[in-house]
Amino acid sequence: MAKPTVREKIVAAAQERFHALGYNACGVQEIVDAAGVPKGSFYNYFKAKEKLACEILDNYFAGARLDILADKSIAPLERLRQHFEHMASRFKKVGFGNGCLFVKFTHEVSDSTPLLRTDLRRQVGKWTALITETIREGQADGSISTAIAADTTARFLVQGWCGATGAMKLAASSAPMDDFLSVTFGTLLQPGAQAPKQRRTKA
Repeated sequence: MAKPTVREKIVAAAQERFHALGYNACGVQEIVDAAGVPKGSFYNYFKAKEKLACEILDNYFAGARLDILADKSIAPLERLRQHFEHMASRFKKVGFGNGCLFVKFTHEVSDSTPLLRTDLRRQVGKWTALITETIREGQADGSISTAIAADTTARFLVQGWCGATGAMKLAASSAPMDDFLSVTFGTLLQPGAQAPKQRRTKA
């Protein structure tokens, strides 16, 4: 097996350090120390820490199995289930205490990280669109509830997943994700599920 290149060492170390510390608390020196390479090596491959963070984010979504959502050979509801169960399985491998790298990046972006903010919006948009289309297919064939519009449900699932993985960090366990999966597939998406009643507000 070939030894990792200097670039590969930097990317692997950055992913681990960003996940453990977050974007803002992790400096270039922290990354190169973890990678075991000279600091000058970093700038041979990356013009800035933000550029590296964008690559880490792209790697994160490359491993998110979005392809499952686009696989028409699998029933829509099952595609959604397999996708989110895969997402949950990733944390079982790396632990729950550091939370979700994607969510950490989302909480830390600002006007000073325009590239990372743009990349986050692009990735979330792609993810949400795939979920929306999958839900629409399920609503059309009767396997998924039609009580709530597909795009609204998709946004809710993405936002709910982010909340669940944030709570996962606090709980240091899979319990919040287990709750998300239970409610999503046991109630929310089930045919016959009712839309929540809107509260009346006083004039």
